[in-house]
Amino acid sequence: MTYPRVRPDPAFALLEVYEQALPEVYGYLLSRCGNRTLAEELTSETFLGAVGACRKQASPPVSVPWLIGIARHKLVDHWRRREREERALRLVRDASEVGDGVNGADVADPWEAELDALVARQVLAELGAHHRSALTLRYLDGLGVAEVADLLGRTTHATEGLLARARAAFRRQYRRQVGEAGDD
Repeated sequence: MTYPRVRPDPAFALLEVYEQALPEVYGYLLSRCGNRTLAEELTSETFLGAVGACRKQASPPVSVPWLIGIARHKLVDHWRRREREERALRLVRDASEVGDGVNGADVADPWEAELDALVARQVLAELGAHHRSALTLRYLDGLGVAEVADLLGRTTHATEGLLARARAAFRRQYRRQVGEAGDD
């Protein structure tokens, strides 16, 4: 009797980079979300997602940058879920509340200030998930507007507007935190 050849599980390739990748992926997520528990959950989701991706027919080679890319997608997915939940809660609380009150889209952002990193991180954490995700992807991850738009499932034009509103919201909140007076 002949037995069919058993192909090894392609997800075993993850084991080869796991010890090196784990602190990289966790550090990436923790630095962006600032919450240990959430970073641990997203790290777990990242590796589970990587196992599934490895088992697909045309999976890319397993590497730390590839895993960071998966982590970035998991973080964006988390922010999207959170924003949907926050939006639903706002609608329940006040059906008449619409938008964030920022008129126009100032494409050029001339605000050049020395920012206190701890205050900036706190302000970023207090922003809505849609603003936080856009600012993080654009300025912390250094992605272009088109890449941010693609990750957030928006058009480039809509993303430019979102980034303008997010910068304005960040600026207002940052000024409140440091006690700065000034017009927006």
